[in-house]
Amino acid sequence: MSELRLEELSANNVVAANTLTLKPGQDAFVTPVSESIAEAYVNQDTMWPRVVVLEDTVVGFIMGNFDADAKNPLYNATILRMNVDADHQRQGIGAFAVESVATEARARGFERVTAIWEEGDLGPGEFFRAVGFELVGETQYGEVIGSRTLA
Repeated sequence: MSELRLEELSANNVVAANTLTLKPGQDAFVTPVSESIAEAYVNQDTMWPRVVVLEDTVVGFIMGNFDADAKNPLYNATILRMNVDADHQRQGIGAFAVESVATEARARGFERVTAIWEEGDLGPGEFFRAVGFELVGETQYGEVIGSRTLA
């Protein structure tokens, strides 16, 4: 596989990020990228929206939140959203995106990263557990909270 790279969400890649496709049934577990883009725009101080690029093609989107002063420690260093294009799933792109957030979190002095997801047969729970997240709780909306200690 060619080398993956991370790029900041920008006018050059926002349309490609917004048109990532999902496998049938996955849309129930993923917030549309357009909603994430709006949230990132409103919360520019803490949100970290990025696209994953393979060669010259956007193949994934991830949005972290970094806020050492967050009232809820769940949001100190958090993966809020992640989408990998249907045709590029199971090729290491999601793991690369998660590792990119972990690297950024370490650089900012965090010792732990959390992730929030909806559980279900087609949901991302199995993936997050495979990349080192342990279940630590549930949000008030019933979403799973996972945590991963950074080495």
